[in-house]
Amino acid sequence: MNYEQFFADRISDLHREGRYRIFADLERQAGAFPMAKNYRDGKVQDVTVWCSNDYLGMGQHPIVLEAMCEAVQRCGAGAGGTRNISGTNHYHVLLEEELASWNRKEAALLFNSGYVANQTTLMTLGNQIPGLHIFSDSLNHNSMIEGIRQGKAIRHIFKHNDVKDLDRLMSAVDRDAPKLVAFESVYSMDGDIAPLADICDVAEKHGALTYCDEVHACGMYGVKGSGVCERDGVLDRITIVQGTLAKAVGVVGGYIAASRALTDFIRSFGPGFIFSSALPPAIAAGALASIRHLKEHNEIRIRHQERANTLKSRLAAAGIPALPSVCHIVPVMVGDAVLCKQASDDLMRRHNIYVQPINYPTVPKGSERLRITPTPLHDDAMLERLMVALTDVWGRLGIRKAA
Repeated sequence: MNYEQFFADRISDLHREGRYRIFADLERQAGAFPMAKNYRDGKVQDVTVWCSNDYLGMGQHPIVLEAMCEAVQRCGAGAGGTRNISGTNHYHVLLEEELASWNRKEAALLFNSGYVANQTTLMTLGNQIPGLHIFSDSLNHNSMIEGIRQGKAIRHIFKHNDVKDLDRLMSAVDRDAPKLVAFESVYSMDGDIAPLADICDVAEKHGALTYCDEVHACGMYGVKGSGVCERDGVLDRITIVQGTLAKAVGVVGGYIAASRALTDFIRSFGPGFIFSSALPPAIAAGALASIRHLKEHNEIRIRHQERANTLKSRLAAAGIPALPSVCHIVPVMVGDAVLCKQASDDLMRRHNIYVQPINYPTVPKGSERLRITPTPLHDDAMLERLMVALTDVWGRLGIRKAA
């Protein structure tokens, strides 16, 4: 077999289908978010980023930067090992305590990413609980799907956000069999939110554990900002809350929050936790400072929702086809991989606006889109420039407008 030719041919297929992913070479500018430097074609351009997961700009906040710099000076760069072998720094302990309190749970556990948190926790539960049935929403993130698959639990897929279908599937399983319902709160590609209370009702009816992925919601919703579970008053009904430190919190890492026994169980049996080097102390210090700030400043979330709602109104008025998002994420539909990539390229090259195209396999073929994420730091002038740019690109490329 000609291995190199095989690799080259598969990459050529991606180019032909318009699905080849090119990374924008960016240099974030401390204190200037959402502006960044873009290195392309041998030049450096100032661009406005409209697709960052740093939803609240906390990755640039002086409180976070100061905490991280202080931790580097105090503790050095890396953690020095796995959590079990010399790698547990006091900042990790403080952050886990803060995360547990934030989510009104007995304990929390840090991971190197939200992906690893999902994969490890669901895999460990599947491998360790005999005869476990996991009921998974059809639009769950790849990290959840992989964790469930690798855990080899009995898997059932229910229709997206459909509690009647969930109840139907659970009713067909032995009442005494162990069960877990896995779902997200905010689904980041369509911008919809799960009916958390209704899901909890069905799970409790069937004696199931509940596992809620809050990665696109932690920091964003609720008076204290821990997520949609807090906002909707169901934190006490969720067995395991999973979240990330890489989006609204502004740094990197993931976590689960649950009972002391369950958290210790994952700590003791989860290979993705046991065999991974610990997060650098400065990362934990920055996340700790960010969460403490977000808990006390709900006005950031209020401003953020206003920005998202203003953008949605402007898009509707201009006929730019945005999905009916009920959250801070604004998906703008294109419906063609090649056109979606061209729209993104034109926004960058003609208008110095960066919005990454979202193509298959992240979304189904035929539903390609631009995923716009306004932040509290996108001002009215930036919003006006975005609307002018989108109108120009839609006209030039002949992309279909909303009816």
